[in-house]
Parts: sequence; C-alpha cells; structure tokens
Amino acid sequence: MVPTDHSALVVRAREWLADDPDAQTRAELESLLNSTAPGATAELADRFSGMLQFGTAGLRGALGAGPNRMNRVVVIKAAAGLARYLLATGAQGPVVIGYDARHNSDVFAQDTAEVMTGAGLHALVMPRSLPTPVLAYAVKALGASAGVMVTASHNPPQDNGYKVYLGDGSQIVPPADVEIAKRIAAVDKVSSVPQGPAGQTISEDLVDSYLDTVVGLLTEGGPRDLETVYTPLHGVGGDLVHLAMKFAGFPAPFVVKEQERPDPDFPTVAFPNPEEPGAMDRAMALASKKGADLVIANDPDADRCAAAIPVGKKWRMLTGDEVGALLATHLIRKGVKGTYAASIVSSSLLGKIAAAAGQAYAETLTGFKWISRAPGLAFGYEEALGYCVDPEHVRDKDGISALLLLCELAASLKAEGRGLADLLDELAVEHGLHATTQLSIRLEDPAQIAGAMQRLRDRPVTALAGAAVQQLDDLTTGIGGLPPTDGIRYQLAGGSRVIVRPSGTEPKIKCYLEVVEPVASPEALAQARTDAEIALGALKVDIRAAMGL
Repeated sequence: MVPTDHSALVVRAREWLADDPDAQTRAELESLLNSTAPGATAELADRFSGMLQFGTAGLRGALGAGPNRMNRVVVIKAAAGLARYLLATGAQGPVVIGYDARHNSDVFAQDTAEVMTGAGLHALVMPRSLPTPVLAYAVKALGASAGVMVTASHNPPQDNGYKVYLGDGSQIVPPADVEIAKRIAAVDKVSSVPQGPAGQTISEDLVDSYLDTVVGLLTEGGPRDLETVYTPLHGVGGDLVHLAMKFAGFPAPFVVKEQERPDPDFPTVAFPNPEEPGAMDRAMALASKKGADLVIANDPDADRCAAAIPVGKKWRMLTGDEVGALLATHLIRKGVKGTYAASIVSSSLLGKIAAAAGQAYAETLTGFKWISRAPGLAFGYEEALGYCVDPEHVRDKDGISALLLLCELAASLKAEGRGLADLLDELAVEHGLHATTQLSIRLEDPAQIAGAMQRLRDRPVTALAGAAVQQLDDLTTGIGGLPPTDGIRYQLAGGSRVIVRPSGTEPKIKCYLEVVEPVASPEALAQARTDAEIALGALKVDIRAAMGL
C-alpha cells in the first residue's frame, strides 16, 4: 500500500530500514529521511510508491534504497519468490546464476545463490562476470530448472536488473511471471527468508564449451580475411569476442582502448547502447584510421550486436533490421532450415526472404521471451539489435554468435570483391527497399504515455504521410493469434507500416516506422532511398501529431 501522508511514509521507510541487510542502502535511506533539502520528501515517496514489478522477463530499475529501486532487499525477495515457484511446480535441476560487471551485480548474484540453497535448491554460480548469452547457454547445457542473470543490459549506469529463465532456456512469459510475482509479493521480510551457502562455482569448462559451440556455427575453412574494429562499450563481451574470433581464424580486431575493459560507470558514452547517437563514434573513428572493413560492437552484457560499414570515406551504422536480413540470408544460404521469426515491430522483409527460400516465417510480440518460443525456430531477431542464430543451444539473443556469423558473411563477400552493402542492394532489388526507423519519445509521467495511446484509439487516423490506412489493428485484442499487448498497428497502402507501443523497460512511447519502395533495377535504388527517407520523415511528423505530442 502506498503511504498517503508523510508520517505513514516515514513509518514505512523505518520498517524497510530495519529489514535492510545492506549498510550502504541503509545509510542512503537514513540520509534521505533526515534531509530537509527540497524534493527529499518527493524522492522518498517515489522510492516507496510500489515495488518493482516483473516486466520484460524480470526486474529492472535504478539502484537505491526502497521497494521501487534495485537493492538487496528487492533481490532477496525476488529470489525467494522464484524459489517458492520452482518448489511449488516440482521443477528439477539446479538454478544457474550469472552476473555482469554493473554495480552490485556480483552481490545480487551471491544473495540469489544463498536464497536458493536456503530453500533447499542447488545453486550454480558463474565463475566470473560474463555475457548474458553464456547464462542462457548454461541453462540448457546444465539441465537447469531456472536461470537468473543479474544485468540491466544497455540501461544507464545507475540501473541494474534481474532476468529470469526457466528450464527451456527461454525468458519467462505469462503465466509463470504472474505466479512468481505473487510469491514475491507474499515474502514479508528479508529476515524471514532462509539463506544458505553461496552455491557451487561453475567451472571455466562451461565457458570453453560455449566458445566451441559458437565457433562451430561457422563453415570450416571459409574466408577469414577481414579487418575489424570492435568495442564492448565497457561491458563484459570483450574477452570472449577476442577468443571467439581467434578460435574461428579471424585476425584480431582493433579495439577501442577507452572502452575495452568492463566499467560500470560507462565513462565514454551517455548511454551504453550502440543504438544511441554517439555511442559508436570512437569505433568508427578508429575504423577510418585503420582502414577497416567492418565495425562491430556489443552492448554491455553482449546479448546485442551492432555493426557499421564503410560508405565512401564515411561510416554508416546498419539498422537492426538490416543486420537481421543479412544474417537470415547468410543462414539460408548455409542451408539452415526451419522457422525464421521476427517481432511485429521488425521489418516485414524477413517474411519475404523466408518465403523466397521456402522456409516458414513467424511474427511474434516484441521481446525474445516470445521470439524464442516460435515453433521450429531456426533464426529469430528483433530490430533492437537482438539476434538468435543458434536456438538449439542459446534460446535467446546472443551478440557474440551473431557477431561471428556477420564477420563470416562479410569475409565471404570480401573474397568475392563485394561488401555487406552490395548484399543489401541485392535484397532491395529482389524484394523492394524496406526502410525502417524509430521515433522514441521519453515521457516521465506514465499518464502522458497512456494519454497518447488513448488519443490514437479515440481519434483513428485515415492516412499517414499521404498513404491511406488500409488496416488499423488494436493489439490489445490479440491480433493474428498473438497474445494481447498494448499497441496499435497501422498498415498503409503500398506495404508501409507504423506500430506504436509503450516501452516495456523505459518511460518512453515508441513508434516503429517502415516504408516499402519498389525497386525496378539497381539503377533505381538511389531514387528509392531518397523517396523512402522523405516518407519516413513525413511519418514521424504525422504520427507525433496524431498522438498530440
């Protein structure tokens, strides 16, 4: 229950203080309680406005004291709720726990292990801070009943998170998340949670096995002549990427030295997300200096992969949709059969590539917790730089295996005297130019986000960027057999599309825009790109106006 007055707020904060095992957050909360600074009461009220809830397969939020922050109290209760769920469902096998290099990740991992052993479960803890895909691999490789990864992925430095997997190797979805959340809410005090030993440390052999698996995805003896620049963006991907490229036979990449080692403060970037403007600038500058063929990057927990290619004397970031199309084409040409899946906000190009190759195509809700569950999955991706190229072993996005396959493709094309841009042109001529972009609007007040969505529902638009709306889908009704979700999709004349949805992890409303332009010949590509750029700009203006923003 949210406190309704200051005295009730102070009482609740004092109760929390008495139950908090962490000296740092106790001191932080004590200081806030004693503060007379402007905004102190509002800050206290925000911290106690509710408990962090399971969102995209777990918890994510700013570090700090209070139930609406990431801290040891919240983590211990989350672990206790998960343990109770596993015991209630009769789950078999150990619980595998991984962590990245963010502030307190190792502490939260140890707390989780101690709660699991205290509940009578077997806890296996990663030997060191490692990428998220290694944890996803371990869940399947070790026959675990569940996995926990302590990471906030590409969120700002003040955040941390708690991602939960079940024994199938995929992130949790309903009803498991709801059932776990109920059991978390039922945990009264941390002092009532039994805690045991810190679990068993997993051997480095598991990491070696993961590397053997991802390197085994490549065709043995294929071209490897490729000069690359790499950045892990201060995250935990660097060591494994170096080893993976070495074992695969690629030359060692040039690395952005200032971003090479894990640093939870991410000092060289405003946001440690390769999608953010400026995040890849140092890597592209180094690539220009070295005359590289390709720039590659991971986000801090290395479950995403970004890339940039040379265009004349400049470098251009590839979109997630472009990398998805390139990887899918590469896998199809390598003979990988099965379902090629993408989230509804990703480009429609993948469906056309799959159909032309006689492979099944599936469209899912956003997030790999849904993509990974596509029946017969061979490859899945989402436009936010996430790619699953080996679902048999890692049923989640994996920025390291995707990076290796992209390097293999680039080296193969280089051996033919071509580049990734040439293959993208080839796909555009065959299937039409599919140009995508995103409009992301940060709104700190949740009511503004809800209001913008409601405005779209109350006042349906009939045209966007001069193209008629041929179909309007309210995704809360569960369109096309998909589970209901808060979103609206506009399907426009000519194959273009707009999807609007609130972000699941940040206070943002996101608009995913796609324009499809027919391309009669390679010579028509330049004009098609110009037309697409103009149309995307017009879509941004029109959809923002339709939301009243």
